[in-house]
Amino acid sequence: MTPPLSPPSPHPVDNPALTEDDYRALGDFRLAIRQFLAFSEQGAREHGLSAQQHQALLAIKAHPGPDPISIGELSRSLLIKNHSAVELVARLVERDLVARRDSDADRRRVVLALRPRGETILEAISQRNLGRLNEGADILAGIIEAARRAARPSR
Repeated sequence: MTPPLSPPSPHPVDNPALTEDDYRALGDFRLAIRQFLAFSEQGAREHGLSAQQHQALLAIKAHPGPDPISIGELSRSLLIKNHSAVELVARLVERDLVARRDSDADRRRVVLALRPRGETILEAISQRNLGRLNEGADILAGIIEAARRAARPSR
């Protein structure tokens, strides 16, 4: 799981002033993210899911641990409160997209897994999203390069 971003340091490194190209890269990046999110949300809606339900399916599938993801881990992954994750999972279970069970290792933990229907829907949305990301790969590469240039400390 990727840790949340930390706030910027109150004492920035002595970097050179940002250029118009740096600001343009930031603006382009922000726009690319918003466009991708809108595209992804539309794909979720086409499958009868909210954006948050799609994100939950993806978080469950992408969980890196050796054990299945727990509701607590899902709440942290989605940056939502535990009780909100419980409600979200209940809706996904009701739609036969997710299965919930007690952990074998710790009966106090509830772990999650995708059901076949959830797998199928997530696959369809993910294929579409990856195709869109591939279309914008050159734009993203340029934005990343601009960010790396801007982040280099001055000498």
